[in-house]
Amino acid sequence: MPSTTTTKSPAKAPRRAPADKFDERRNQLAESALQTLGELGYARTSLREIANNSEFSHGVVHYYFSDKTELIVYCVTYYKAQCVRRYDGVVADSSSPEDLLDAFSAKLVETLTDEAPMHRLWYDLRTQSMFEEALRETITEIDAALEAMIWRVIDRYATLAEGQPSVTPAAAYGMLDGLFQQALLAYTASGDPVLEGLATQVRTVLPLMVH
Repeated sequence: MPSTTTTKSPAKAPRRAPADKFDERRNQLAESALQTLGELGYARTSLREIANNSEFSHGVVHYYFSDKTELIVYCVTYYKAQCVRRYDGVVADSSSPEDLLDAFSAKLVETLTDEAPMHRLWYDLRTQSMFEEALRETITEIDAALEAMIWRVIDRYATLAEGQPSVTPAAAYGMLDGLFQQALLAYTASGDPVLEGLATQVRTVLPLMVH
């Protein structure tokens, strides 16, 4: 009696849920839209403008986002979710207060030069949130996450310096964010010459927050 061979069908790749595909496409649109938003700012950007500067049609953009505000809220949340963990490596790898100061100030300069349009967009939206209620809750939540990020740096510096923070998380965030925003304005106008100034200011100011 002839033997029979059973051939197994190749395993099928698991199908992604429609929700996963929907979120993936929204992320793709967010990445595309961020470039236009960073260049033009909040007021001058429309859904049509975003579509014209991307591979997606206006109809596709409008299908995934009902209006400009919804898209911008999604974009800035998507971008800042990546930013809030940016300095965790600096915190974990520093073995002395000097190491932390040098690494943290260098990382600030790096992100300012590499992502200046995104930072300009962030400050633009933060100002707009004082007038646009639809933006306010998201901006407030992101601000809180950025404050916590800065506080992790301050807390680690205090531990390495065998001291204690002498300011509140809000004060630490306000001081360092203010220095960064001033540097961003100067960098937008003058370019690279301001960068060393930012690093020097941070290395001077941050130790004053610990006693």
